[in-house]
Parts: sequence; C-alpha cells; structure tokens
Amino acid sequence: MTTIVSKFKKIALFFFAILFLCIRSAAQKTTDTQLEKWPVDLETDFALSSLPKHLQSGATVYLLDPQKGYYVGRQGSNGFICFVSRTEWEWEEFRNDLATPISYDAEGASKIFPVYMDVANMRASARFTPTQIKDSIIERIKKGIYKAPARTGMSYMLAPVMRVYPTTPDNKVAVTISMPHYMFYAPYVTFSDVGIKPDATEGPMMVNPGEWVLGERKGPYGYIIVPANETEKIKIVNDNKDLLKRLADYKSYFKITHNPEYHKM
Repeated sequence: MTTIVSKFKKIALFFFAILFLCIRSAAQKTTDTQLEKWPVDLETDFALSSLPKHLQSGATVYLLDPQKGYYVGRQGSNGFICFVSRTEWEWEEFRNDLATPISYDAEGASKIFPVYMDVANMRASARFTPTQIKDSIIERIKKGIYKAPARTGMSYMLAPVMRVYPTTPDNKVAVTISMPHYMFYAPYVTFSDVGIKPDATEGPMMVNPGEWVLGERKGPYGYIIVPANETEKIKIVNDNKDLLKRLADYKSYFKITHNPEYHKM
C-alpha cells in the first residue's frame, strides 16, 4: 500500500510540475506581448496629429493603459475623438510595434471606436489569445452588438507617419509610412460598387479588412480613402517635424523607410 501511495505522489508531483511549467510559459508569453505605456505627452500629440488643426483643440483624446485599455486623457467638446491604435484584431497577432493615429467624428466614435476599446481591454486582461479576440469580435458583429455607421461620416488620418500592416491579414509584415489621408465610411461597399481597383495606390482607394475575415458585404467598417495631395502632405510633414523627431527618438522604427503606397485600417 505504501508503495502505491508513493507512486501516486510521484505521478501527482509530475503533473503539478508540468502544470506549473505551462502556467509559467503562458505568463512569459503574456509578458512578451505586453504593450508598453507611452509617455502621455507624446501619445497625446501623436493622436491629435490625425486631425486637421482646426479640430484638435476641441477633440477628446483617448490614451492607452496597457494594463486596462483606453481611457480619456483629455475631454473634448466638438464630438471628435482621436487615439493611437496599437492592436489590429483582423491580423490575429499581438505586436508591440504597431501605432496608427486615428480620429472619428461623433458617428464613428459611437459605432466604430467601441471595437478598438474592447480589443484593447481584452488584450490588456491577458486572458485572450489573438485568435480568441478575433473570434469574439466576429461573433459580436454577427450578433449585431457592433453596428455599422448609420450615416456618411469622416475619419481623419492626417498624421505624418504610421506604423501599420500594409496589406491584407495574410501579410503580417509591418511597415512605417507617411500617408496622410481622409476616410469616408462605406459599410458593406465592395470595390466593384465604386469602381475602385483592389490594388489601387493612387487616387481614391478602398479598404475593409473586416470583409476579408467575414465575407463580401459582411464587413461593417469599410472606408473610401482619399490621400492628401502632395502639397498638403509636404505641409503636414513640415508642420510635424518636431513630433517626427520625438517619435524617432522614442522608437527607431518610426523612421520612414517605405514609400507611402499602402494603407491599412
């Protein structure tokens, strides 16, 4: 009997050891993918750079606490919000080097921003894998928890630089680009509806990553994109020289190394 109990204890200890190693491994993986908290002034200025000058002073700024999610860093009064997106659920991957300043009008703040909020909250909790987050967002879209914008609206993305995925979710290479642009809500619209080529790099473009994972006409967050003209882009870059230097000093990947021929959302 003693021998049997002894063997049982050894087996139990073995399984507890395996369980401990698995837990430690998971914890290390969570730590490895934990986002870094940015300096408040840098994140605030970067988020505001997505908006035209005349909207910046009255906009609400959301900042990211990697342990909790987005919070209001500065309350605004004009209905526009801005923030820096650092996790893209469609790509089913946790990275620490994505940073895209985005702004929304009141309709986008109400209908689109909640997705970013929930993704950030789920990642911050360390209880979800990238796949689980993606599946959760898809399920909520299908159930109607997340809804498409009810009217035409505007998302300004006029920042002088972005750190983004350049193409579809099957391409997980991040690039740093300068492509200030305007985005008009186009839920469920396809390329053929508006006569835009899927590989267009000039003139009006269109993007709807949600459609790539949900199917044609099922992605509620499509956009028609109009790049800023060259004169406007040069002015945006010149006006933000100090911000560009601060970003590059903070993270070397903000140095622009690719031509502005891509966009993601």
